[in-house]
Amino acid sequence: MKLTANSLKVMRRRALRKNGKESETPREAFLRVARVVASAERFYGIHESQLDKIERQFFEIQSNLDFLSGKPLIQAGRPDKCLSACFVLPIKDSMHSIFGTLRDNIKILQMGGGTGFNFSRIRSRDELVGSSGEPAAGPVYFLKVYSQANKVVRDRGGRQMGAMAILNVNHPDIESFINLKVDDQSITNFNISVGVTDEFMQKASTNAHWNMIEPHTKMVKKRVSAKRLFNQISELAWRTGDPGMLFLDATERANVTPRIGKLDGTNPCGEQPLLPYESCNLGSIAVNRFVNKRVIDYARLEKVIRVAVRFLDDVIDVNNYPLNRIEQMSKANRKMGLGIMGFADLLVELEVPYASDEAVKVACKLMKYITDIGRDESVQLAKEKGSFPSFVVSTWPKQGFKQLRNAGITTIAPTGTISVIAGCSPGIEPLFALGFVQKNVMRAGDELVQINKLFEQVAKRKGFYSKKLIKEVARTGSVQECKDVPERYRRVFKTAHEIDAKWHVKIQAAFQKYTDNAVSKTVNLPTTATADDVKNIYRLAWELGCKGVTVYRDGCKHEQVMNIGVKN
Repeated sequence: MKLTANSLKVMRRRALRKNGKESETPREAFLRVARVVASAERFYGIHESQLDKIERQFFEIQSNLDFLSGKPLIQAGRPDKCLSACFVLPIKDSMHSIFGTLRDNIKILQMGGGTGFNFSRIRSRDELVGSSGEPAAGPVYFLKVYSQANKVVRDRGGRQMGAMAILNVNHPDIESFINLKVDDQSITNFNISVGVTDEFMQKASTNAHWNMIEPHTKMVKKRVSAKRLFNQISELAWRTGDPGMLFLDATERANVTPRIGKLDGTNPCGEQPLLPYESCNLGSIAVNRFVNKRVIDYARLEKVIRVAVRFLDDVIDVNNYPLNRIEQMSKANRKMGLGIMGFADLLVELEVPYASDEAVKVACKLMKYITDIGRDESVQLAKEKGSFPSFVVSTWPKQGFKQLRNAGITTIAPTGTISVIAGCSPGIEPLFALGFVQKNVMRAGDELVQINKLFEQVAKRKGFYSKKLIKEVARTGSVQECKDVPERYRRVFKTAHEIDAKWHVKIQAAFQKYTDNAVSKTVNLPTTATADDVKNIYRLAWELGCKGVTVYRDGCKHEQVMNIGVKN
């Protein structure tokens, strides 16, 4: 185990337990997690010698930094905390439901989880409430109430908790919703996304009318231009980074338990669509660690995939659930989110530019392999422990599966914290910059200076290293103007803002094609990008089968998490 200074800094602040003045070591933290998670095997009558072997495997994939799971690493062994990262709660059109769900959300936040909501069932503002005859407040008002409640919990706990608010594109209050962060800049603890349908995307390219449907009457309340509304959404995303888009039909087409409910909500970062009251635990493999002499070691990767699937399945059994209803739904479907991090680093090791057809092929082959092996391991676990209880009413039997332990296996998460611990690039994002300052990895106000070590290694190996070059790279975050760097390596080390947006989307779509759940990916744009660029990104993401998409134009927020270049 070799941790960087930044890795240790993050672990000390986020993961390592303190006993008086002394804190556990990283080794002890990984042992703690392995012991807690492996204890689930006892529920299935496993022999102690086999339990020791599984516990050792769980320890090894973490301590080698091949695989990390954020919530278990931070919270395993704490009876007041949960090991799931993702939750979705339903909101119906009644005060009882609205404030009952808020109460449930507070419980989730206190236990360390993040929640997503779809506010589309709430009647629009100024619609009359039958029981009182008073005008309704509308979903945007209640979103503000939720935001304020979340802030109270955050301020007590000292850490930002994530949340996702979704409003469907046919809701009469959609224009107020998409303008939310312009009208009220205090809403910083919610990501917001518009739930859009295939029909809307088709009509948005024409001057066709779009019907706005009142939720409680199902009647058309007004008609607007689909094209104008799409332009508004794109313009606001260009200005503020919000809203993102959730493609409802693409998401629902992948719903493997449609008889239980619809997937109209996601976790805070959008990578995990869930049914109401479902939860999901996430973990990611640092794929850059499986490259040897420009070749991916698939045999070693398979071993880690299989152990990681068992690990994440065991988390479901040892988890502390905020609500009985969440425990019942989570154990009925046993969804997990096995993903990757370090993809940009892997491409560098392979000397493949991110913005290339070759990178798309690497993404497809890699993710197909992970999902195929993950499903096979889920089949083996089902033979050993039984299929997930909802298997018989799922779509998996129609796909040829006779047994399966988990309704969903793979997810691509953003991996903001665990990628720093693993010392690799986050998720499937391109290199953000070769030198940058990252904020809020641990707590508000904290900063990490990140310098890309791979570039330094490659520069030395290929003979174009100099201290002057490294200083320039740290200052600007880029090598595109460094003529001492061969053109081949300038292509390999292109960063997020230097890559054409279409390649961001093509890489996301390649991963989505072979991912059970969804993909968290931000299309980072330079300051010079236009609202038309955002429209093109949204349309391409929809056409290529993505389940959602988020854009972020550099400098569009007063304060942002990652900033290019290191001054000192």
